[in-house]
Amino acid sequence: MLGLCAAGLILFVSCERARGGTFASRKMIILGVDGLDPDLLAKFMADGKMPNFAKLEAKGSFRRLTTSIPPQSPVAWSNVITGMNAGGHGIFDFIHRDPKTFQLYFSTSRVEGPKHTLTLGNWVVPLGSGTAEQLRYGKAFWEILDEHGVPNYVYRMPANFPPITAKGESLSGMGTPDLRGTYGTFTFYTDDPTAAVGAVEGGEVVQVEVKNNRVATNLIGPDNTFRKNAAPATEPFTVDVDPLEPVARVDVEDHQFVLKEGEWSGWIPVEFELMPVIGNVKGICRFYLKQAHPRFQLYVSPINIDPKNPALPISTPTSYSRDLAKEIGEFHTQGIAEDTKALTDGVLDDKEFLEQSHTVLAEHRRAFDVEFPKFHEGLFFFYFSSLDLNAHMMWRLTDPQSPAYDAALAAQNGGALEEFYEQIDQVLGEVLTKIDNNTTLLVLSDHGFAPYRHSFNLNTWLLNNGYITRKAGANGDSSEPFADVDWSRTRTYGLGLNGLYLNIRGREREGIVEPGAQADALLQEIREKLLAVRDPKDGSQVITRIDFASEVYQGPYAHSGPDALVGYNRGYRAGWKTILGAFPPEVLEDNTNAWSGDHCMDYTKVPGVLLSNRKIEAQTPALTDIAPTILAEFGIAKTTDMKGHSLFQAR
Repeated sequence: MLGLCAAGLILFVSCERARGGTFASRKMIILGVDGLDPDLLAKFMADGKMPNFAKLEAKGSFRRLTTSIPPQSPVAWSNVITGMNAGGHGIFDFIHRDPKTFQLYFSTSRVEGPKHTLTLGNWVVPLGSGTAEQLRYGKAFWEILDEHGVPNYVYRMPANFPPITAKGESLSGMGTPDLRGTYGTFTFYTDDPTAAVGAVEGGEVVQVEVKNNRVATNLIGPDNTFRKNAAPATEPFTVDVDPLEPVARVDVEDHQFVLKEGEWSGWIPVEFELMPVIGNVKGICRFYLKQAHPRFQLYVSPINIDPKNPALPISTPTSYSRDLAKEIGEFHTQGIAEDTKALTDGVLDDKEFLEQSHTVLAEHRRAFDVEFPKFHEGLFFFYFSSLDLNAHMMWRLTDPQSPAYDAALAAQNGGALEEFYEQIDQVLGEVLTKIDNNTTLLVLSDHGFAPYRHSFNLNTWLLNNGYITRKAGANGDSSEPFADVDWSRTRTYGLGLNGLYLNIRGREREGIVEPGAQADALLQEIREKLLAVRDPKDGSQVITRIDFASEVYQGPYAHSGPDALVGYNRGYRAGWKTILGAFPPEVLEDNTNAWSGDHCMDYTKVPGVLLSNRKIEAQTPALTDIAPTILAEFGIAKTTDMKGHSLFQAR
């Protein structure tokens, strides 16, 4: 009997150690609020609009949080996840490139079909299955919690598609594609003969005919790789337009619903047949009848992966997305749910975009209200995207200096961003009522925000200053990446939102710059020239810092990304075309795009936010401190490759 008791005691002690020993009773809650800006937060708190944030600051601490280099969400959240900078986790931008082929690809994940196929007539039969691969390196903090037996829940963590194998429940976030494999492709159907038909940025415009008050057309699905030409799969649907009233009936497969002009549908399931019997995939989408008369205008959202029948892995366990959908209804699975491109293309207006944005936040709040009451031990992480996406799009309505400012629109929707902040404060209020002495609460953002009034076209500047050479007869600002570049006479190029690359011999396909002293001298020369660039309109400094990768990155992937990071001043950012290697005519342009707020700038000018219910000892906390802090809360030592330290330990 004594031996049995001793064995039981040993087992109990070992389990307690696996759970962190005396830390086993601790709980930790993290609200990850993308784009929560310290200046806006302080203003709204001072105005009495954020009482729960004010209460949290009074109880604990409020700090500005040093963001990533560069301050882009995939990079920043990867810093949070791993406790490392980009040199350790390998995520440097939204866009990466293969230096040998100059093929561009999304930085955080890759989806590929089966390696072997069999061709039978017009059919391509897969021999094996395809793969979805995550491209972020390093161990995630919740993997380490799993190893120590600490329960964890991670909702919509960015840069986590496909979700890593985990024992807890998780749902993938930013980086999760739509069913077409993109970051989001909407479709807009119209009978307007003047409409620019075809692909637009982030979507496709389809010309239709209203014949006998009926529109017959197709939903556009994923590329059908079972066919030789891999054309997109389609699914027919019809719309019957009332000849007198502004209303229409939509028939999609077995679903029929009526929309008034200016009305959104709920989520509509749709199934695309790729190959008879075995090759169907399911998705969900929402319809918006923009206009019935005199012109027909129908918006269809990007077709999201159906959480009840996911075509790609989006959760752990795989059943979790289905279980959540049963509790809260269908929801956006696409990583960037708010359709910013539909607004910039003029397909949706501000009011319509905000209606969609409120739907996204309502889904997140429903999920929070279902999942948070279940939390009793371990770690609870919950991510909100609304402040970021709506700051990008609505900043112009708060900034009279913005070239996109419109006083009339500002009067209508200028308070929209503040309203989203207030909703996040309400969520925090729900959390504060459940905090006990064993619970640590962190509220953090990956970066802040700044106005984006002017575009700087880095590749045009490099071209004008002799660092890029194009072939004779090159045509203007071709939209093709690096069209007609003469690589035998090109020393450097820009790619992505902040990246500056050298054309290094032995690394790039046709590199000419010798690594070492020659490369270092070239970078120093370009740094000095870029820091000297001034806006001719008012003399403002356009670029306030250039960080060399060798100075700011550590780890095995430190040399896999850009050679330098361009840090733009507040008010400036890389232009949309230069990001993908094009050459707009002007170096500096006014930004009249609805996307009018940004953070892809000098990282010191867009810090994030950090609040806690405990005193934060770190005076200059950084995103890389978050993972070590989480581990320390459960008595777990940080890994040797983590760069940060616990926020609650004196340094």
